[in-house]
Amino acid sequence: MNKNLVSVKHLSLILSTLFFTYLCFWPVPISPIAWDAPRNEGFTGKFAPNNILSKVEFIPLNEMSGPEDLAELNNQIFAAVREGWIIKYNPKNGSVTKWVNTKGSPLGIVFDENENLIVADAYRGLLKISPNNEISVLTDSVNNEKILYADDVDITDDGKIIFSDASTKFSAKNGGTYAASLLDITEHGGHGRVLVYDPRSDVTQVLMSGLNFANGIAVSHEYDFFLVAETGSYKIHKYWLKGPKSGSSEIFIENLPGFPDNIVRGKDDRFWIGLVSPRNNILDTLSTYPNLRKVIQRFPEFLRPSAVHYSHVFAIDSEGEVIISLQDPKGAYHTNTGALETKDWLYISSLHAENLARLKKQDLDIQH
Repeated sequence: MNKNLVSVKHLSLILSTLFFTYLCFWPVPISPIAWDAPRNEGFTGKFAPNNILSKVEFIPLNEMSGPEDLAELNNQIFAAVREGWIIKYNPKNGSVTKWVNTKGSPLGIVFDENENLIVADAYRGLLKISPNNEISVLTDSVNNEKILYADDVDITDDGKIIFSDASTKFSAKNGGTYAASLLDITEHGGHGRVLVYDPRSDVTQVLMSGLNFANGIAVSHEYDFFLVAETGSYKIHKYWLKGPKSGSSEIFIENLPGFPDNIVRGKDDRFWIGLVSPRNNILDTLSTYPNLRKVIQRFPEFLRPSAVHYSHVFAIDSEGEVIISLQDPKGAYHTNTGALETKDWLYISSLHAENLARLKKQDLDIQH
């Protein structure tokens, strides 16, 4: 036998052994947990595909990107962007200006009754930005444990601040918010939780735990419950703040066709929710095979499950019924995190886009 041929066979065997060893044994940051993903019904029924979001008007962000969450004050739109800035958009003259940089990673934002902007900053915790631009840290720990991934936020009628800590294992500082979210969702280890901060007592407490990437938060119009998105399980929970069920939670809507992100209280009893991406068939199929999910984590990044460019926001009522679904299968304005409803416009936010988008409510036949 030709010696060169033998050498090639030996080399191929060695390389194959090394590759197999790498796929099976190379350390990865996740320890996947088996779970049974619900059967994906896809874009059917009230989620039947449409192209309404293909008609959005784009608002350039002047070399900034990722308008993760939005808030309105004095007829101006505020957005938290990837570069750490809170920016302001003036609908009257079309200007986009930088306001304050948190020196972190601002995600969820909401104004309190004194016009302070409350920020869930993935790197720094829960922040307050005063009208004169002063930044203070309200809380960055709970039970002597650091908050690793403050995500979304809302405020109750008695001033308590409810916010999500997306993951207690995968810090947003390690590789960024998107990378950390992929790790947490792939592991499915129940590391997410919901916290409440009381400004009067300066105390932070845990309200919910065991969630698979705790994300969007919205207090109800009557302030008697809040909603929280469990992104990694395609569902939204309702947690009762008042009444006979106070302190308990229940499933509000489940088996969504994508990964729910922010939840925003809208007009006329509506809640707006962004589906940042359709569900991933590989993740669903391998939900009961944790070891195979670990193998996939060893693949090059471009071969692992990731967000798909598909545009989708929808609205539900206080009973969890889907009443509006806006989509664009081509994903011209993609990775939608949520929507802010003003008197005349519906503003759409995004995880990765380099602009803001909006639609006229009258064109959508949305009342109020």
